[in-house]
Amino acid sequence: MPDIDGGRSFPALLRDQIRHGFTAAQQYLAAAVYFEANRLPQLARHCYGRSGEHRGHALRMIQHLLDRDLEVTVGGLDEVRPTFESPHAAIAFLHAREQTLTDQTVDCAKAARASGDYLGEQFMQWFLEQQLDEVAAMTTLLTVLERAAGNLFDVEEFAARELPTTIAPAGNSAPKMAGTVRN
Repeated sequence: MPDIDGGRSFPALLRDQIRHGFTAAQQYLAAAVYFEANRLPQLARHCYGRSGEHRGHALRMIQHLLDRDLEVTVGGLDEVRPTFESPHAAIAFLHAREQTLTDQTVDCAKAARASGDYLGEQFMQWFLEQQLDEVAAMTTLLTVLERAAGNLFDVEEFAARELPTTIAPAGNSAPKMAGTVRN
């Protein structure tokens, strides 16, 4: 698929997005370890779950490229931040990361549309919905953390009560994940 107006092609952006997805998975893993070390098990649990979700997103993108007989390789990661100054700093960082991932996902969808790649455009719709949900969840978590004014017991209570304990089934509309028989 050719570049459109000097921009990068949808497959090229999707290959970048695979790296971004694996980087996000590793970043959430680093945050989970940070929360575990600071005896915040509910925030850690949430981050472990998000790590798995982002890994799954990258695997779905790999499968899409494989299904279309397009080049795909798995390489290195972008930089992962291993430590944070505070739980608030960690959540604020992850929130910003989700917003960046959303912008990158939108760019992929735009490239698919601009090139007339209707399969690619349809494929990206699921990820756009996922990113909307993930940014909303992180925005809520950041707001709760700010309102708690340093009372991490309240934040842990919120996380235990309101944040899912497992990754929700992807549903029938989810793209197939590489390396699996089912989603």
